[in-house]
Amino acid sequence: MSDTDGNYRFGTRLVQMGRPQSDEQSFVNPPLERGSSVLFASVAARDAVRERPFDQVLTYGLKGGPTHFHLEDAIAEIEGGSRCQIVSTGLAAVTTALFAFVRGGGHCLIPDSVYGPTRTFLATIGKECGISATYYPPDMDEAGLRSLMQDNTTVVYAESPGSHTMEIQDVPMLSRVARSANAKLLMDNTWGLSFFKPFEHGVDCSIQAGTKYIGGHSDLLLGAITTNSDEDWQRLRSTAVTLGQYASPDDCWLALRGLRTLRVRMAEHMRAGIEVAQWLRGRPEVGEVLHPALPGAPGHELWKRDFSGACSLFSVALDPSYSYDDMVALIDALKLFGIGASWGGFESLVMPTTRTITRQHHREHPAGPMLRLHVGLEDTRDLIADLEAGFAVLNKIRAQRT
Repeated sequence: MSDTDGNYRFGTRLVQMGRPQSDEQSFVNPPLERGSSVLFASVAARDAVRERPFDQVLTYGLKGGPTHFHLEDAIAEIEGGSRCQIVSTGLAAVTTALFAFVRGGGHCLIPDSVYGPTRTFLATIGKECGISATYYPPDMDEAGLRSLMQDNTTVVYAESPGSHTMEIQDVPMLSRVARSANAKLLMDNTWGLSFFKPFEHGVDCSIQAGTKYIGGHSDLLLGAITTNSDEDWQRLRSTAVTLGQYASPDDCWLALRGLRTLRVRMAEHMRAGIEVAQWLRGRPEVGEVLHPALPGAPGHELWKRDFSGACSLFSVALDPSYSYDDMVALIDALKLFGIGASWGGFESLVMPTTRTITRQHHREHPAGPMLRLHVGLEDTRDLIADLEAGFAVLNKIRAQRT
């Protein structure tokens, strides 16, 4: 954890955390430290370190170094937990956490709106390793969830909001269900970074794709897993090291640098995202805007209760009278929204989500073709003008067809 006294506000702590506190002369940022082999003064010194496998001590490069430790401390503080494990990617954070707390022969409950690669992992390697999964509607009530728990259920998993369809989950309720069966509540909290405090709502293990807003510049891959108890930390740390999970210290250093501007970036992302989403709501071509921070949007009341803000990732469903090909024409006409799968960087992105969503539970979703937007740090007037031009192309193609 940071050496600050804990009384500073979040923006101040972001500047201070993850930096060595010293009265000696030094640079502002901690140095980038790379290494694999660690040298010891004696066998006794080496043995003393080996007896502390879960501590932040230098033993071998795979177990991290000073740059990793600074970033882990900072993310743990942001999430409100005690310890953090850095891994190679966001997906690695998901799979490492699941391996740690489900294990072979175990069962987990997974929201049907979960990140697609998480579903793929569970259907392939997870299944081959004896992990079974039951998918539940993300808005399922408490009684329904309790009925799905099995004797070997060790994990209830949450992702709020859900991928693409943006469902907000009742995390405190999920925590009650998990605790009633002595299971762990794991949550992918990437969307809610700095806006949702997972451990205050009963989460046991919080997962972050550091590739997104933590890095902030679309130039690194990183994952983070934060726990809030020594027991959970030791199990997670042991699993990560055994799996050989590691992240480049160069990427960790870049992520630390990105964290310094996190508060101002997230505030601007939120403002811009809501502005663009509200504008889209007023377009006749749009059937529904799935942005939890918008009054009247699905999940807004839960978002208002549990979140202090919102990022700028949301989905848009066109009016059902438009086809998938119409949506493709709209996307291809955009100049400022790059067509890309990631998000959380400074640049705006768009991608079609119709035909890419897998669900086991058939429920009412927006009837029209759907796309996902990430609103970056460009001027919103230019982004709106770009979308307006895209709609003009869309409507021109439609008029020519009729």
